[in-house]
Amino acid sequence: MLGRIIKGIGGFYYVKVEEDVIECKARGKFRHNELTPLVGDRVEISIKNNKGVIEKILPRGNELIRPNVANVTQAFVVFSIKSPDINLDLLNKFLVLCESKNLKILVCINKKDLANEEDKAFVERYFGNIGYEYFFIEAKNNQGVEKLQRHLANNVTVVCGPSGAGKSTLINKLCGKEVMATGLISEKNNRGKHTTRHSQLIDVEGGFIVDTPGFSSLDITMIKKEELQYCFPEFQDYIAECKFKGCFHHKEPNCAVKAAVDKGIINIDRYNSYLTMLEELIKIKTYNN
Repeated sequence: MLGRIIKGIGGFYYVKVEEDVIECKARGKFRHNELTPLVGDRVEISIKNNKGVIEKILPRGNELIRPNVANVTQAFVVFSIKSPDINLDLLNKFLVLCESKNLKILVCINKKDLANEEDKAFVERYFGNIGYEYFFIEAKNNQGVEKLQRHLANNVTVVCGPSGAGKSTLINKLCGKEVMATGLISEKNNRGKHTTRHSQLIDVEGGFIVDTPGFSSLDITMIKKEELQYCFPEFQDYIAECKFKGCFHHKEPNCAVKAAVDKGIINIDRYNSYLTMLEELIKIKTYNN
């Protein structure tokens, strides 16, 4: 029978099959093949003598490292508009990591009660230019959360963003119960406190939420420099129009992406974030060679 691993502890895997959760062990063949079952894996199991055994791991759509979860389909990228202020370079790195895993992205702008009209107008201009769906929310008071819940069905959703943005609070509100310990913001450095714990999937609204905030490491070095441009959706209409095949949209002449930036079609802050990441990847490649 087919199911999905929703939790793994001490060599035991808990597989959801329809309405039941079955405790399973994995076949030794997975160790020999250097393949470890992950939370989120779709698996084929058998039951013998009232004990479940994972017989087969179905091909993975993707795999996240931190948290270590397979087959995630979408990300709620959470940033606070104030306290701490939104950091666009950091935000763009989160978006690129999600794009590199082919995740559907919904941007959640938390603490909307702290935002003035100018802040809201900036967010609307910025994300309207990129094309991502975005939501103003106030997670602690459950405002706007119901709009996100409508997107949970048939998805495995990871919630990611910087410390202090309200990820744990949002996860708890989406799940309708306390599944994450929430930390206070340090007045000294405006950073959130968090605890590390194993990942598991929480069954909510016909889908699953990963109960550990995602991407504790913002390492983009696994992305090839040639592929980075495809992690910026607003570049896609212009890449084929560049004069030179393999254009990096950096120092090359007759670049359609740079022309779109000059015309204000592509946001210059986003473009500059792209250049910063590109240069980081080029330096790493040069160093490794």
